[in-house]
Amino acid sequence: MRFVHECALRWSDLDAYGHVNNARFLTLLEEARVALFFLGARKAGLTSFEDGIVIVRHEIDYLRPVTYGTGPDGTPRPPEVRVELWVEEVRPSRVTVAYELFDADTLACRARSVCAPVNPTTMAPRRLTDAERAFLADWTA
Repeated sequence: MRFVHECALRWSDLDAYGHVNNARFLTLLEEARVALFFLGARKAGLTSFEDGIVIVRHEIDYLRPVTYGTGPDGTPRPPEVRVELWVEEVRPSRVTVAYELFDADTLACRARSVCAPVNPTTMAPRRLTDAERAFLADWTA
């Protein structure tokens, strides 16, 4: 199952060419990931991810530019994108999240992030709990 998050675009997301800046794609993906790990998990009664998750690796393929307030076909539309994400892999102390970012219904990028939960005191990686694994199982493709 995929977790779907609508992300509003901001003027500050744009580069000099009027496209969403490549680095801002990561911010949009982060917003969706935070919505899953914090808001979605909290809704499921799980708050341990809020203690800390660090990014170990990002991988992103840019497939097409995204513009502010204009759809891929040039028609006006609300300045937002849709991010669909799912859990691709769960290991003892890390999770790989996969994403697809859509501009209207056009795929604009594919990405992956490797995330590691950490101990909030030491910031050292820690193992996933059984409750975390159960939550992640709902989003595993």
